[in-house]
Amino acid sequence: MKVTVIGSHLCPDTLAALNQLTAAGAEVDFKDILSCHADLKAYLKLRETHEIYAEIRGTERLGVPCMICEDGTVTMDLNEVLKK
Repeated sequence: MKVTVIGSHLCPDTLAALNQLTAAGAEVDFKDILSCHADLKAYLKLRETHEIYAEIRGTERLGVPCMICEDGTVTMDLNEVLKK
């Protein structure tokens, strides 16, 4: 399983997701929005346009970690990814 994880190295939820995905044998591509300007820009575009962020837009919540599976599924639910 390949999965892109968008989050922050400072976010405990992101770190937990990375650890669980790695333990499950996933091939992880980590996009750290706080250390890479290009990753932050891509995340902001996703946050402003994807329907999973509809309830988060306009709030102070970031909505990370966000995971993009190799089949194109975009989710913030780690369990959904681990079931694949």
